[in-house]
Amino acid sequence: MRSLTNKDEFLPRREHLLFFRALNADAKEWLWNKCEIIDFQEEELVVKVGELSPSFFGLLTGCVGVSMDEEGHDVYLNTLGAGQIFGEAAMFLKSPRTASVKTLEPSVILKLTRFDFLDFLAKFPRDGNKALLALMYGLLNKLRSSNEELAFERRDDTSQDDIDALVKELTGS
Repeated sequence: MRSLTNKDEFLPRREHLLFFRALNADAKEWLWNKCEIIDFQEEELVVKVGELSPSFFGLLTGCVGVSMDEEGHDVYLNTLGAGQIFGEAAMFLKSPRTASVKTLEPSVILKLTRFDFLDFLAKFPRDGNKALLALMYGLLNKLRSSNEELAFERRDDTSQDDIDALVKELTGS
């Protein structure tokens, strides 16, 4: 992992990030200058579950895998590609990360801290609201996807009535 000093090469890629798209030119430039652009090699850890970090990330190039630790084993959650963001809950919560994120291939990732984003909101309130709406949209899409997956997994769960009926049948009572 290394921080890139020449961001200009990735300037066109920022438009792939939803929270940049609706901003005016001055707001885009100001926010872009606050972002750190980091070059990651394949299999590098970007975010570790349990750590406290006031930053969120946007994939400019490459892709990452999102996973959780379950009893010492990595449990796959999702794969994210260029144009997607992750870790945005850190903008609103001061709580440990709920998942780990590791690059699956060489990737260039934008990093923005909560503090710089709060400064952006104060300096550009109208554009800040647009960026917040884009972040909320992304979080709501992730929530919907999680709810759909949970509903799918529970679709075939046995109900308590089914268990009671089976016990009754087996015991003859």
